[in-house]
Amino acid sequence: MKLVFLDAGTLFGVSNLDILSQFGECQFHHHSQPSEIVDRLSNAAIAITNKVVIGRNEMKALPDLRLICVAATGMNNIDLEAARELNIAVKNVSGYSTHSVAQITWGMIFHLLNHTTYYDQYVKSGEYVKNEFFTHVAKPFWQVAGKRIGIVGMGNIGKRVAEIATAFGMEVVYSSLSGKNSAQPYKLLSFDELLKTSDIVSIHSPLNDYTKGLFTYEKLSLMKSNAILINVGRGGIVDEYALAKALDENKIAAAGIDVFEKEPMIASNPLLKISNPEKLVLLPHIAWASVEARERLVELIKSNIEEFLAK
Repeated sequence: MKLVFLDAGTLFGVSNLDILSQFGECQFHHHSQPSEIVDRLSNAAIAITNKVVIGRNEMKALPDLRLICVAATGMNNIDLEAARELNIAVKNVSGYSTHSVAQITWGMIFHLLNHTTYYDQYVKSGEYVKNEFFTHVAKPFWQVAGKRIGIVGMGNIGKRVAEIATAFGMEVVYSSLSGKNSAQPYKLLSFDELLKTSDIVSIHSPLNDYTKGLFTYEKLSLMKSNAILINVGRGGIVDEYALAKALDENKIAAAGIDVFEKEPMIASNPLLKISNPEKLVLLPHIAWASVEARERLVELIKSNIEEFLAK
C-alpha cells in the first residue's frame, strides 16, 4: 500500500512520523504545489494533507485513492461532496491540541495584561538600576481574579480555557452563535451583551456561516475600552482592518492574534501598521503546535488509518 503525506513540513519534523511506515510505502513531501498533487498521489491508496487542497478534479484523476486523512480538524480543503460520490473516505482529527491552544491563549492574555515586554525592556535597558524606588509601575495592570471572560466558541478548547479562568477566580460567560450550544455550566449571554460586559473576550470558534466577519468595527466598539481580545479560532472571524482601527482609536486596550484571514500573513495587513504595537501580540498560527500536540496528531492519523483498514 502506498501512503503519501503531501505537506509533512507543516509538522516541523515531529519525532514520531515514522509510525505511519507500518502501513506500507510512505512518501513524505515537505510541501506540494497544486500542479504536483496528482503525480505525487499516483497509485496511492492513502493521502495525508494538512492544508493542501484536494478537489474533485484531483480525486477523479486518482482511481486508487481510498482514504484522505486530514492532519487537522477543519476539512475545508477537501471537496467532501466529490469524496462521497467517488467513495473516498475522509477522516480528520480533533482534540489533539486542546491544551496547547489553551496555553497559548493564556500566554497572550498575561503578556498583554502584565505589559511583559515593557517591563522586561525597562530592566534590561539599565533604567531599573537608576530607579529611585525598589519598584516601577509606569504601566498599570489589573488582576484577572474577579473579572469576566467571555468565550465565543465553547467547544473542547473553549471549555479548557473556561476551566483555567475559573481556577484564576474569574467569572465565565459565553455566547452560542448558532443557538445550539446552550447547556454549558456557565452563564449564557447574547453576543452583544458578552462584548459589552467582558474584560477578556476569547475566540475559539470555527469559521462558518455564523462566525465569518463576526467581529466588525461596530461590534468591537461595544467592548470595554480596557478589554483584551484574543483570537485563536480562525482569522476570518475578525475583520483585521476593523481591529486595527479599534486599537488605534482605543476602543479596546489590546489584542492577541494567532490566526489571520490570509496565511502566511500578507505585507499589507493593517495589524502590522497600528500606531502602538505594544497593544498587539501577533503569532504565526502556532497555538495548535506544541511538541505534544503534533505528536498526538500523528498518533490520531495512525488510528484513523487503522480504523479504515479494519473495515
